Amino acid sequence: MEDRKEVRNSDHEVVIVMVPFPIQGHLNQFLQFSCLISSSYDLPVYYLGSPTLNRQARLRANALNPSDIAKIHFHDIPIPEFASPPPVFDALSKFPLHHKPLWDASLLLREPIASFLRDISSKSRRIVVVHDPFMSYNVQDVSSLPNAESYIFNGISALNMYCFVCRFRGKPVQLGEELLKKLPDLEGGIPDEMRDFTAIQSPHMGIRSGDILNTSKVIEGDFLELLVEESKQQWAIGPILPTKLDHISNRNNICLEWLNKQPPRSVLYVSFGTTSIFSDREVIELAMGLEQSRHKFIWVLREADRGDIFTGEARKLELPEGFEERVKGVGLVMREWAPQPEILAHSSTGGFMSHCGWNSCIESITMGVPIAAWPMHADQPKNGFLVTEILKIGLTVREWDKRAELVSASTVENVVRKLMASEEGDAIRKRAEELAESVRRSTEKGGSSRIELDSFIAHITR
Repeated sequence: MEDRKEVRNSDHEVVIVMVPFPIQGHLNQFLQFSCLISSSYDLPVYYLGSPTLNRQARLRANALNPSDIAKIHFHDIPIPEFASPPPVFDALSKFPLHHKPLWDASLLLREPIASFLRDISSKSRRIVVVHDPFMSYNVQDVSSLPNAESYIFNGISALNMYCFVCRFRGKPVQLGEELLKKLPDLEGGIPDEMRDFTAIQSPHMGIRSGDILNTSKVIEGDFLELLVEESKQQWAIGPILPTKLDHISNRNNICLEWLNKQPPRSVLYVSFGTTSIFSDREVIELAMGLEQSRHKFIWVLREADRGDIFTGEARKLELPEGFEERVKGVGLVMREWAPQPEILAHSSTGGFMSHCGWNSCIESITMGVPIAAWPMHADQPKNGFLVTEILKIGLTVREWDKRAELVSASTVENVVRKLMASEEGDAIRKRAEELAESVRRSTEKGGSSRIELDSFIAHITR
């Protein structure tokens, strides 16, 4: 989003304070939003987190310009020590419950956050706290500061937001009869521990002055309209990641070098985010399916993050014997952090097998890459539904109600072939590319997301 009017802000007239939840997918979106503001408007942005989490956010800043990150004031707040166990890879549920000690520790941040807010509010005309819904308990002291106001930044799809609101208010979801039958339920997606954690946050969400969503009217206009009735004020400003990747995180990255040698739209990118947990058997079936499909692929094969990514040895996920030698030239296995937005934006990438976390969905939608949807937990099943049933820019790898079953090599093989080399796959790819064009236009001058972002900035600097 370029050539935007600057908002004059001398002597800390208005200060924005970002308070993300300490999980990668949340840290990432808050950093993107911070950079969007710091690069486009003359407003100071503070990003609050523990020293470790602030380091993590900067280290993994894919596709963001270092000069934009340099403008952000990272403020370290102490977090009590917490256990950082490895994921339990044979658990029936795919939910990353090994992060629970980190969530529990995050509930002890109320006082250091309040102390920082009191300090900065004494030096500013207004402080604007933009926080994760899962940090609502921690920012409740905003209501005691006369010159502070808060906004929830929702890093999930409008469809998920709308379904959560309907459930909370006991209202029926307004969706056509056929679609309603296919809409995945919450069962198996969210464990009781997460519900309990959410219940601690809910009483403090009412103090917010409005909601910000990382989505666009172009993607989810109908659901945003349904949400307007439930929200105080709302701004759909997405996608907040840069749509023109002028800055490549690492031009010499092995993935990007490998992609440069491949034909257009020929490569399937396979990645399941930072919280997906695979058993040894699931990894082997996926490997065999990719090999049997005979299609080119990049597979990011990493263990799910621990609560503290800088501690402990990650389990090395074992591949079938001789796999990497057999697929040499056809497939690339990456065990390191990968520059996902740049991979998706590359002209050689023609498909994305994904867990359907909202970061991955919005990046894929923005870059025009169709999705083979394989959701694991939480908001992902409904994101997969949005991609395959509503936007029709993807295929389902496995139905949500069959989540307890092993996904076989032949299932993987068939989905890859259909997405990468069939008339149906080509039609899906064409729709994905057309949607991406509209989404990118929405972030440019006169586009709906650009107008919403300008409106939000005008509102907080009024």
